[in-house]
Amino acid sequence: MTTTERSERREPAQNADERAMLEGWLDYHRQTLAWKCEGLTDAQLRTASVQPSELTLMGLVRHMAEVERIWFRQVLAGEDAGPLYFSDEDPDGEFHLTEADTWAEAYATWRAEIETGRRNTAGLGLDDLSKGLDKSGEEPFSLRWIYTHMIEEYARHNGHADLVRERVDGATGD
Repeated sequence: MTTTERSERREPAQNADERAMLEGWLDYHRQTLAWKCEGLTDAQLRTASVQPSELTLMGLVRHMAEVERIWFRQVLAGEDAGPLYFSDEDPDGEFHLTEADTWAEAYATWRAEIETGRRNTAGLGLDDLSKGLDKSGEEPFSLRWIYTHMIEEYARHNGHADLVRERVDGATGD
């Protein structure tokens, strides 16, 4: 996240319509995660919270790239977009970092998935249904449900990011 992006991090208007409110909160939480990673080296971004946890800021960004991909490409649009970092053999692959993994790659991948998600939601109404179905294979998801779920997902992981960032360099804040 650049300094300009951080300065643009604002809560949505209190009187926005529902779509603007949902998209505003989702963007706010996306910006919050980027802010939590701002100014750190790749080594710091690979620093785990506490042993034996493998939870890192870079891992969280990679995880959210996967989440964006799953919900806005696979579920909403029905795209055949395979996983980025995990596999059947390594279901938590996004959190298994090596020295070869870089912030530049993780950030670019995450941002690309966000932009694809924006394209896939453009022109849809909140009541429009996903092409993908729930785990039972019976029910689609409304765009409203997906947005709400994504806000919850980011909010939960931003709490993790707060703790990891404090562990890395002592920085705290909303």
